Amino acid sequence: GFSLLQNYPNPFNPSTKIKWQSPTSIWQSLKIYDVLGNEVATLVNEFRSAGNYEINFNASNIPSGVYFYRLQSGSFTETKKMLMIK
Repeated sequence: GFSLLQNYPNPFNPSTKIKWQSPTSIWQSLKIYDVLGNEVATLVNEFRSAGNYEINFNASNIPSGVYFYRLQSGSFTETKKMLMIK
């Protein structure tokens, strides 16, 4: 099935890798949010084939703090927490 892995490294400065797996070809969205729920970045927002994916998130332009990343694919949604320390 779908799986969203914990980012690595965590905490990070200034970049981290996010990995996920999709069992089917489907529209996928991976976004970063701050603790207030404001969208900080959209890393993926496109149709992708089934497979394993990895993307690098460079946070050099945002302040230190707690952030959340959320993967949405069809009815699957998963959110994980990450910590940016400058």
